[in-house]
Amino acid sequence: MDAAQRQLYDQIDDATQRLLGTVRIITEPDLRQPSLLPGWTRARVLAHLARGADAMRNLLIGARSGQDRPAYASGAARDADIERGAAQEAKDLAADVADSAMALRTIARQLPDQAWAYSVRVPGLAPFPAAQILTRRLVEVELHHCDLAAGYGPADWPDSFASSQLEEPMATQRQDRVSRPQELLDSVPPLRPARVPPRPRNVGPLTS
Repeated sequence: MDAAQRQLYDQIDDATQRLLGTVRIITEPDLRQPSLLPGWTRARVLAHLARGADAMRNLLIGARSGQDRPAYASGAARDADIERGAAQEAKDLAADVADSAMALRTIARQLPDQAWAYSVRVPGLAPFPAAQILTRRLVEVELHHCDLAAGYGPADWPDSFASSQLEEPMATQRQDRVSRPQELLDSVPPLRPARVPPRPRNVGPLTS
């Protein structure tokens, strides 16, 4: 594990902790409200993040064994899994987000060095080395955290993420969050205050 990879692990852990801190204050009614992604509720954004972690974990399991392993069974199965996840109650969805992040963290920590160079495949994208999964996960967590419209936005990104060099389409996706019109930001109802928020799950450092 080199220094750059260790830094990415730390960034993912920190971003995940911030996300879980937000998830714990989103009440059940607010989960069903629109997010900043057209047609997506906040619950769907969170379910997408959870299933995205599962998909990345599948890719890393394949890289560990040196065999192609699909991120998900099919596009239809992926969509159905996200819909099922989004239908969960708030506490169950929060646990799903935390548990899927922990499962991804665990397999990443156990991956041998040579496996990071293995080429993985995701439908609609050119093959890329497994090492890029770390950057892709960081981007997913930071961008979708903003999409929740729950008090976290681009101004809250650490400099290490806001100024990092990203490949396309990730660079454009990050800029899209920065350039959102105020009318869109104002169109999403604010969160209701949570009565007794549960403690966020501690993902912990992604290091050996």
